Formats: sequence, structure tokens, C-alpha cells
Amino acid sequence: MKLVDEFKAFAMKGNVVDLAVGIIIGVAFGKIVSSMVSDIIMPPLGLLIGGVNFTELKVVMKAAAETHPAVTWNYGNFLQACFDFLVVGFSVFLVIKAIVIARRKEEAAPAVPPPPTKEEILLTEIRDLLKK
Repeated sequence: MKLVDEFKAFAMKGNVVDLAVGIIIGVAFGKIVSSMVSDIIMPPLGLLIGGVNFTELKVVMKAAAETHPAVTWNYGNFLQACFDFLVVGFSVFLVIKAIVIARRKEEAAPAVPPPPTKEEILLTEIRDLLKK
């Protein structure tokens, strides 16, 4: 029973729960990024490069026989995966860059001083009275 208690204590630590939440959000964000690449970025990019689809590129190593399919080296899938990675990486880079710029602007904004406390107001009045 001690092992179960130790595992329960481990699983309930804040870091493990935070990690689980991060993984779940990461998976959901991965779906969003994949959709953005395949549905938003790739169609106009496909128009620009002439509708080239790398996934169909392959080298036939052994022709198809009557009962066996052809043995092919599908290097086009690899090229497409590399291209998708570059597009996703560049997109994430642009999003992170926008976040960094927004944070810099937020940090560069002048800080508004807090209003004076009652003690400061009283001390200021005393100082002014002493000057007179």
C-alpha cells in the first residue's frame, strides 16, 4: 500500500499537474497549428508554387506484381513533412516575435506613480508650513 500512497503523493504535486495541463494544451494547440498550415497557409502557397504536391514524388524500386503492390521509396512524403515543419516553425517564430514586441511596448510604457499616502500628504503639509 505504501507504493500506491507514494505514487498518489507524486501525482498530486503541482509540477506534475502543471505538466499534464501543458501537454493537453500543447496537443490542442498542435491541432490548431496543423489546421492553420494545411487550411490557411498551404492553399495560397500552393497557388504561388504552381500546385506542386511533394507527397506524390517517389522512386519505384520494384514494380508491382500480380499479387504484390509496388515497392516504392516515397521521398516526397519526407520532403512534404520537412516543408510543413519549416512553415510551422516560421509561423510559430512570427507569433513569438509578435508577443515579444507586445511585451516590450508594455514594459516601455511609463509607469504611473502611485498616489501619495496619507502620511506623505501630511509630511508635505508640515514641510510647507515649516517653509513659511
